[in-house]
Amino acid sequence: MSTPLTEEKISLLTKKAAEIRCSVIESLIEAKSGHLAGALGMADIFTYLYFHALKHDPKNPSWEYRDRLVLSNGHICPVLYATMAHSGYFPVSELKTLRKLGSRLQGHPHREWLPMLETSSGPLGSGLSQAVGLALADRIDNGRTTSKRIYCLMSDGELNEGNSWEGAMLAGKEKLQNLTVIIDRNNIQIDGFTEDIMPLNPLVDKWKAWNWQVEECDGHNFHDIDRVIGEAQAVFDKPTVIIAYTIPSKGIPEFERKFEWHGKPPTTKEEIEVAMKAVGRMRSKND
Repeated sequence: MSTPLTEEKISLLTKKAAEIRCSVIESLIEAKSGHLAGALGMADIFTYLYFHALKHDPKNPSWEYRDRLVLSNGHICPVLYATMAHSGYFPVSELKTLRKLGSRLQGHPHREWLPMLETSSGPLGSGLSQAVGLALADRIDNGRTTSKRIYCLMSDGELNEGNSWEGAMLAGKEKLQNLTVIIDRNNIQIDGFTEDIMPLNPLVDKWKAWNWQVEECDGHNFHDIDRVIGEAQAVFDKPTVIIAYTIPSKGIPEFERKFEWHGKPPTTKEEIEVAMKAVGRMRSKND
């Protein structure tokens, strides 16, 4: 179980999430390409995991007893990279190399170029099956008493992929209690709103039908995130899926909730000015 989440720790996490959002924005502006909305929307989830819940060691990335984190929607990797950098896996300054030729920080995570990653990701829908494999292997090695947890982060839009539901069905059948999936329920994908393109609701009922424990939370509220992660850790007879409701492009009010920002960074002079003003506001609150 995670250590208690105190108000002092929440204050620290809030500041850290703001720093990570600033790094995401700056790295995407530098790259001139990449995915903004989901990366900013998931900053609080990543901050909570890397700075509170995960068992991991930046100085020893291959630590045998670490938890495993699989990013299925690899296009939001700017927030994964930023969180790992701020955690101490590599210098924050390296974030400015995002998507550049020869950089370790590719547009989708590449395991062979950045060894502290658990998997490579790109094709949407594959991450859950990878995580199911990791959870099954861990159970074979350690039995049902294992203290290691496998986390899989997914987008809501990738649930259009049949592979996602195949993984969900197998995990439910195998009762993989060491597996926790977190879905970024931001209601957008690259072409529009999810419920217009391929409706997902009733999402809770679908996961329950595959024998999953289903939790819902505000993906920007650390108390709420802590509650559902704690409940997932207390389930011993099935995997858990957390549907985290988030605001795409969180932190830049002018871009929030607009699907047009799913797959692009600020590039025009006006867009960059809006984004950098948001960076300035976030940093001034942290001072």
